[in-house]
Amino acid sequence: MKIAVIDDWQNNARSFADWSRVEASHQLDFYADHLTGAALIERLAPYDILCVMRERTLFSEDVIAQLPALKAVITSGMRNAGLDLAAFSARNIPVSGTESPGHATAELAMIFIGMLARQTVANANSMSGTGWQVATGRDLRGATLGILGLGRLGSQLAEMAKVFGMNVQAWSQNLTAETCAEQGVAYADKEQFFATSDFISLHLKLSPRVTGIVGAAELSLMKSDAYLVNTSRGPLIDVPALCDALRVGQIAGAAIDVFDVEPLPADDVMRKTPNLLMTPHVGYATRETMSIFYGQTCESLEAYLAGSPIRLLSA
Repeated sequence: MKIAVIDDWQNNARSFADWSRVEASHQLDFYADHLTGAALIERLAPYDILCVMRERTLFSEDVIAQLPALKAVITSGMRNAGLDLAAFSARNIPVSGTESPGHATAELAMIFIGMLARQTVANANSMSGTGWQVATGRDLRGATLGILGLGRLGSQLAEMAKVFGMNVQAWSQNLTAETCAEQGVAYADKEQFFATSDFISLHLKLSPRVTGIVGAAELSLMKSDAYLVNTSRGPLIDVPALCDALRVGQIAGAAIDVFDVEPLPADDVMRKTPNLLMTPHVGYATRETMSIFYGQTCESLEAYLAGSPIRLLSA
């Protein structure tokens, strides 16, 4: 079998798992670059099995149809919006997943909040030259954190924020006061949520219903000294509206780990937007999480090659 591990952006997949048993009997290739279009098809066409990192490469029905040799796919996580599972199923191509602990992303959101609060980037940049203090931060204790989406990761962030003495409130389109009470956070309606939060962190599963859920109207409700954090999915935010708000000082700043297009193009306007802290979608990219992703990818590979696929995803 020919097997490809793709989108290994940090070129470290080999170090997080023992691939030796697979390599003993099969061709195993690792790719750290990111391809799309015809170049992607040309590279992947010879392979029987693909090991993919969730949502780094999109596999639409059109792409899948151009990979006639493909027999199986293994993805990190048990959910991957970049895979057309119905198209794979129609071609009898099984898709296996891995466990995904998730807490690393909530941790990054909390780190972002702390960095924004203490003006870390401005002060660190000053110290990298010849400067000293250039910006005054604020306390987390007593500040109000608004969590947009109180699911697994949103609830984890709420618990972290409470340790710092923050007041936590939540809102989403289907969230109820009863659910908030169960999680020990306050419920706010939409207008109150955006108008009274000092920090807003997004934690929603992407769908057409929530695409652009934070746009110009929502940003206009926020306080001028408030901050926005997104470690969830890029399209939840209307990016042009956010960039405009940051340029004119409508809000104090933002921290973003996820983008509409990834990797972020070199000429993207976000790279030159002021008061914007960005990281390259590293919310889940910790040693511990990668050990689970690649370790269980190996496990799933061996299971498929033995004729008994595990952790199968369905459309």
